[in-house]
Amino acid sequence: MKIATYNVNSVNARIDNLIAWLKEDKPDVVLLQEIKTEFNSFPFFELQTLGYEAKILGQKSYNGVAILGKNKINVIQENLPGLKDDNARYLEADVTIEGTKWRVASIYLPNGNPPYNNPDDDSKWCYKLKWMDAFLEHAKELAILRQPVVLGGDFNVIMTDNDVYDPSVFKNNALFRPEVRKKLKALSYLGFYDAFKIKHEKENGYTFWDYAGAAFHNDWGMRIDYLWLNAYAVDKFESCEVNKKPRCGQKPSDHTVLQAVFDK
Repeated sequence: MKIATYNVNSVNARIDNLIAWLKEDKPDVVLLQEIKTEFNSFPFFELQTLGYEAKILGQKSYNGVAILGKNKINVIQENLPGLKDDNARYLEADVTIEGTKWRVASIYLPNGNPPYNNPDDDSKWCYKLKWMDAFLEHAKELAILRQPVVLGGDFNVIMTDNDVYDPSVFKNNALFRPEVRKKLKALSYLGFYDAFKIKHEKENGYTFWDYAGAAFHNDWGMRIDYLWLNAYAVDKFESCEVNKKPRCGQKPSDHTVLQAVFDK
């Protein structure tokens, strides 16, 4: 059984790329971020022809998250509880696969950097910290569920020096500041495990490469997409890999797929 996360960077712009990957890898559950569309413009039909149900929390032109599944999806939570948020960044659902109920969440954590034309504006940074606090508070509830839980998505946090091609370039970047690294690390104290690092302790596992400057060709990347597993999910966990094929395809996202395989 395969669960994958993919920041698709506009589902309609990348639909051919997305379909090609789904046909080849056939994941059971897909967590999408930055779908950048509202409900009426989402490509439900194209995905249904491949056997996928879709639940979305959409937003016009920005943000947006979705969950695709080969089995029925029961939405549990839209947006984080306790946080008033106009942005579509969190969608949580139950998916039952061969008798086991899995809790999954598609997460698009805020970037946090200021606008290019106003570097002194810290509103996005404050929003990121507030969002992470609400997420960690909710994660405490998810941590005690007696079922497999997978929290996946674009977390916009570079955890360590090994997770980016040049740490010095990102010293003051909102993705790499110690405050957010500490908050994301707190997931492990709640009992969640970084799926990629369970199997690849020393590999960089980059999932994002900028479009500019031949970054992908030169492997100037960063690891900002994660699959976090609770103990019940770890018990069924077999492997986790970065799949670079979607990033090599036609009209790709600047992210690629992170996918994990589990025993059903």
